[in-house]
Amino acid sequence: MPDSAHLLAFAIAATTIALIPGPGMLYVLARSLGGGRQEGLRSTAGTGIGGLAHVAAAAAGLSAIIATSATAFTVVKYLGAAYLVWLGARAILSRDHEAPAVAEQAPARSNALRQGALTEILNPKTALFFLTFLPQFCQPENGPLVLQVLALGTVSVALNTLVDVGVAFAAGGISRRLREHPRMWRRQQLATGSILIGLGAYAALAGHRAEK
Repeated sequence: MPDSAHLLAFAIAATTIALIPGPGMLYVLARSLGGGRQEGLRSTAGTGIGGLAHVAAAAAGLSAIIATSATAFTVVKYLGAAYLVWLGARAILSRDHEAPAVAEQAPARSNALRQGALTEILNPKTALFFLTFLPQFCQPENGPLVLQVLALGTVSVALNTLVDVGVAFAAGGISRRLREHPRMWRRQQLATGSILIGLGAYAALAGHRAEK
């Protein structure tokens, strides 16, 4: 494992990055506003699973393929962007439906976890982030790099997930109040869909920058 100085630097950097609002946090915010706290938490768990998949890929060197192949990066990027736009369109098209009763809000949509995982897995910038961020704090002389990347990456994902849990709780409470007012709920669904579509457009148009 890295020495204490490297671990401290990593902890500071990873915590700072986790607290900076990014596409992942905005995605959880949108899903929490749209479906309530439980859906937000399931989406958070999904993005966490997707993040761990990227950590495993980085440790195995698979992320390097995306980082060095323009074609692979572009294909994955547009797949992820299209998926976000599709989710946003669904939210907007459902805005004219009656808001689910507050009492029925507890059982979250069963596909929220799967959608969160797919959204994160189809984000090549997450792969690039771990591929460029984690090696800065690894020390080959202190053990296998694979184990160091896995350990540091897992901590980074856990920090991001912890922050997203807070977002889900806060936004979920707002969603519950909005459901008591159908007109406000429909406007919120429009806002949720717009955020997701905006994230999809951003993912499609942005360059090869590594982000949370």
